[in-house]
Amino acid sequence: MCGITGIFDTRGERAISYPVLQRMNASQAHRGPDEGSAHLEPGLGLGHRRLSIIDVATGQQPLFNEDGSVVVVFNGEIYNFQELIPELQALGHVFRTKSDTEVIVHAWEAWGAACLQRFRGMFAFVLWDRNQQTLFMARDRLGVKPLYYALLDDGTLLFGSELKSLLAYDDGRGGGLQRQMDPLAVEEYFALGYVAEPRTIFAQARKMPPGHALVLRRGQPVGEPTEYWDVNFTLGNPSSVEDACAELVERLRESVRLRMISEVPLGAFLSGGVDSSAVVQAMAGLSEEPVNTCSIAFDDPQFNESEFAQKVATRYATRHFVETVKSDDFDLIDTLARLYDEPYADSSAIPTYRVCQLARKHVTVALSGDGGDETFGGYRRYRLHLMEEKLRSALPAGIRQPLFGMLGRVYPKADWAPRMFRAKTTFEGMARSSVEAYFHSVSILRGPMREQLFSPAFKRQRGGYSALEVFGRHARSAGTDDPLALVQYLDLKTYLVGDINTKVDRASMAHSLEVREPLMDHKLVEWLATLPSAMKVRGQEGKFLLKKAMEPHLPQDVLYRPKMGFSVPLARWFRGPLKARVRDAVLGDRLAATGWFNRPYLEHLVNAHQSGASDYSAPLWTLLMFEAFLRNVVDAGASRAAGVVLPRAVGLEASLA
Repeated sequence: MCGITGIFDTRGERAISYPVLQRMNASQAHRGPDEGSAHLEPGLGLGHRRLSIIDVATGQQPLFNEDGSVVVVFNGEIYNFQELIPELQALGHVFRTKSDTEVIVHAWEAWGAACLQRFRGMFAFVLWDRNQQTLFMARDRLGVKPLYYALLDDGTLLFGSELKSLLAYDDGRGGGLQRQMDPLAVEEYFALGYVAEPRTIFAQARKMPPGHALVLRRGQPVGEPTEYWDVNFTLGNPSSVEDACAELVERLRESVRLRMISEVPLGAFLSGGVDSSAVVQAMAGLSEEPVNTCSIAFDDPQFNESEFAQKVATRYATRHFVETVKSDDFDLIDTLARLYDEPYADSSAIPTYRVCQLARKHVTVALSGDGGDETFGGYRRYRLHLMEEKLRSALPAGIRQPLFGMLGRVYPKADWAPRMFRAKTTFEGMARSSVEAYFHSVSILRGPMREQLFSPAFKRQRGGYSALEVFGRHARSAGTDDPLALVQYLDLKTYLVGDINTKVDRASMAHSLEVREPLMDHKLVEWLATLPSAMKVRGQEGKFLLKKAMEPHLPQDVLYRPKMGFSVPLARWFRGPLKARVRDAVLGDRLAATGWFNRPYLEHLVNAHQSGASDYSAPLWTLLMFEAFLRNVVDAGASRAAGVVLPRAVGLEASLA
């Protein structure tokens, strides 16, 4: 696992500043503490930070082909590289290393852009072919590894694993990536809790979408990335449940085996949930030594799953490491703002940061269960959506929309009530189309709330744009009308990438830990997409197939207990230890200075929550993290550009300061 960055002159061969490239590279030192290297030639600079995992002795980057005409910087792992090496050698390519990185340069020589179809892994890389004067940028199919880029007005292309490396660029004349925020990205953030691909919070920068690549030829206009992979929910596999369970066990075993290749200590996260437990049982069957497992316990029983993790650890005799985190572990707010570079509102980033911190004390590589909810159908919202879809299909739109629209408007939002009586969201959803309803259900601040949140000035900047367009755009490409498959597809394209993968990448890389994702293996995902939806959600049971397949391998109370999640007690924090902080942040000068927010509505959110009248913890956390982003990224960057030295925040790595 590494960090990559670079500068490319798309128009000519202007000299690249080595100190500037080094500064961009150093900004990501946490991603690769073992080595930092760079390559310069006319019009091109490539930087690389290395976390040594495979071919520790000779796998340094930037890495070249035999004659030095092709060079690559690469972040991630090509898990099937050992299969590709003999094939490329048979074509005449000579390998100087035993690394998966060298496979990329020779695969490009052999197959061009089609090389991506041969790779099985998580990756973001940038490759330069001097003979063809071509820069090739690509990101893995499911967006596990990040890749940011920006085209400046003078034709300079910047790229990096994190946005902070682009922000570190300075051409010496005061030019660089502008910190002008994109109002459409702000709209997406307050709806979803993250800025969805391909946008970033800054108007001039972009994220490479998952499963996309970009070919740039010097002297030619910079085009848009092209898609090289998508998942197709064909739902035509006639397998019986028994046959599907057997095949799933073998496919999971193969995916885990590929991700256990390492020359450094390796382990796994073990939360006590089905996904991570399934990964650990597969690892135990493949390892001659006890598996290293890491868990976080909470001192609040409402959030603590550690007893279930311990059951799995005991069953498979793992070398189990547990640390207890206080339920009031909220000191990371500013650290997270600097780490993520963009506003990011998933509060489970806090325990994720802590479990990565624990794991790095014992291993350099950890396997996770991320992606299981999206691929196996685990979210509770999927079951609710299927229930709504049955009603939606049974009632004509002419009856359904006015009836449920009226009920949604008059029914109280009863956060305090038992869950079965919290019907407002269901009524609101029933008045909408399938895609609109699903977007409504996952939004942090739903449409009416965002209309109250934003000022008239911001609404003019935003125009008529709604973050719903993110879902609409993907829904048009889904190629399925199956209700479950459609929302799974939407989550694979949005939530998994923008939230889950972003969270885990930054939290793990902050501690120089590589996290691998067996449940996001693209071959496994493609196979699961052929199975009937009834094998994923059956009645009120999510992850039906995974649980059925794991019955011989995992305790029943691990498989069939209510999902707890990896959460923190926001509602209590904002009425207790963070009461003053959230009030100061939400009603303070920094948000007011943007001119984007409706002050009376901000006051309503704070007062109604802190009085106990409503639970607005999620919207308040979203506002708190936006304010932290403004202070720690936007303001801090402007101060550095003006020559002002800011005090270092306690506990931040040097590369994040």
